[in-house]
Amino acid sequence: MRKLSILLVVALLASACAGTEVGPDPFIEEQYALDLMDLPEAWETATGKGVVIAIIDTGVDLDHPDLKSKLERGRDFVDGDREPQDENGHGTHVAGIAAAIKDNGIGITGAAPDARILPVRVLNKEGVGDGESIAEAIRWATENGADVINLSLGGSSDLLGRLFKNGPSNDAIREADAAGVVVVAAAGNDATFIQAYRTDVPVIVVNASNELDLPAGFTNFGDPRAITAPGARILSTAPSGSTEIWPDGSEGYEAISGTSMATPYVAGVAALLVELGLTPAEIRDILVQTTDDPNAVFVLSAGRINAAAAVQAASGS
Repeated sequence: MRKLSILLVVALLASACAGTEVGPDPFIEEQYALDLMDLPEAWETATGKGVVIAIIDTGVDLDHPDLKSKLERGRDFVDGDREPQDENGHGTHVAGIAAAIKDNGIGITGAAPDARILPVRVLNKEGVGDGESIAEAIRWATENGADVINLSLGGSSDLLGRLFKNGPSNDAIREADAAGVVVVAAAGNDATFIQAYRTDVPVIVVNASNELDLPAGFTNFGDPRAITAPGARILSTAPSGSTEIWPDGSEGYEAISGTSMATPYVAGVAALLVELGLTPAEIRDILVQTTDDPNAVFVLSAGRINAAAAVQAASGS
C-alpha cells in the first residue's frame, strides 16, 4: 500500500496548534470522494460543529495529530477500560474519513471536519467481536453523548449475519434511534446479495462506489434502503505504530478500500444534518431523496450520496 511522508516537525507543529486554521491539508487533492459528494459546497452551510460521531470499531489511535484534539473520552469493551487504543488500524482509518481536522496544515479532511469523535473499541486486534458486546457498545455510546453512530463492521456476509440479522444489535439500534441518534452501517464486502438488517431496523446501510462513480466490485448489495458512498482506495488516517493491518507501521496516512470506508462518509454527512437540527428519520429520508445516480447503475440502492443537495434540502435553501 502506498505510504505518504510527513515531516515530523510539521506534524508536531500542527498538533500543537490543532483546532486553528494554519493552511490547507496537503493530501486533500487526493481525496477524490470529497468532490464527488460535493462536500466542499456543503461545508459552506454546515461542518458538524457540536456533533459527536461514535466510531464503534477497533479503537482509534489516541495520539494521531489529525484526530487527537477532537477525541472525546471513549471506552474499550475489549480490555474493559477507558483507553480505546487501536491495535488493528481499521478504526483509526474510519475515524479520519468521518471527521479528520480541516486546514491544520497536515494530512486530510474528514466529511464532518468540526465534529467530535467518540472512540469505542469493541473489536480486538484481529478485528473480531461479538454481537452482545457491539449491542452494549451501541447503548453506551447512545448514553454518553453520541449523535451519530458509525458501524463499519460489515467485513463479510458471515460477520453481518452473525452480528446483526435477528441479533442483539438490532434492538440496540432501535433504542439509539428512539433516543435521537443516527446509526450508519456498512453493507459488507463480498460482492453478494444480502440484506443484513431487517426492514424495521432504523439504520442507514451503505454500499461502496469507486473513483469512476460506479459500484465498487467488492460491495454487497440487496438492501433497497441503502445509499452509496465512495469506498475504493480511500486515503485516511493510520496509526504510526505497528498494527494488525500495518505491521511495519505507517507514516500516518494510508489508502484502503471497503464499505467500511464508505460508511463514515455517510456518517459525516449525517453529522452535518444533525447540526442543522434534523431528526434521525428526517436524515434518512433526505439522504435517500437527494442522492445522485449519474451512471444509472446503483442497482438496489437509492444512489450515491450528495452532501450539498442534502444540506440544501435540510436548510431549505
